[in-house]
Amino acid sequence: MTDTAASSAASSEAIKIDIWSDIACPWCYIGKRKLEFGIEEYASTEGSVPVEIEYHSFELSPDTPVDFDGDEIEFLSGHKGIPAEQASQMLERVTGIASSVGLDYDYDALKHTNTVKAHELMHYAKAHGLQLEMKERLLKAYFVEGRHVGRIEDLADLAAELGLDRDDVVRSLESGENVDAVRADQRQAQELGIQGVPFFVFEGKYGVSGAQDPATFAQVLAQVAGERVEVGS
Repeated sequence: MTDTAASSAASSEAIKIDIWSDIACPWCYIGKRKLEFGIEEYASTEGSVPVEIEYHSFELSPDTPVDFDGDEIEFLSGHKGIPAEQASQMLERVTGIASSVGLDYDYDALKHTNTVKAHELMHYAKAHGLQLEMKERLLKAYFVEGRHVGRIEDLADLAAELGLDRDDVVRSLESGENVDAVRADQRQAQELGIQGVPFFVFEGKYGVSGAQDPATFAQVLAQVAGERVEVGS
């Protein structure tokens, strides 16, 4: 293979984005949409290359009960120590930002819960080639539809909507076979110094924290692709 051909092959390989995220994180869903818009913007540029995404587990509130008795304002004020009025303002603000990227958050219907089983389901879905679809389904179920994403039976219903074997999903979640994979993601987050989500890692070397504007994501992708060309030239 000539140097030119080798450079072309290297630059055409997918850019890998590893994302640490939680199901119960409003900014993670917003960040997901903004990243998708950024990828679309980048893909429209000449010489763009494919993008590969992998999600990793991160629990913002691992001590949350599966069945929290209260609404989101009560959770933020009681569990997080945030005054109710401030919590209400926070939710109003994030709902407005979500709406700006086409997401219709419904905090009145939202069922706050522990997300470890949802993360286990994400790993199950990844093994069956449906991780990205499962992530979108879980986030929509939680923030838009008011579905419960902490109980095994409810999670199995959501998985079945994507064509996954419901009985096998129940078996997997009851056995906890993916708990180690969830904990491994969390340890890696600690090693990388990730303290909040969403957190995006491009090609294992560039970290982007938070729900940045689509243009920022597009710029990082263009930078990564450009550096590949420079290295291969």
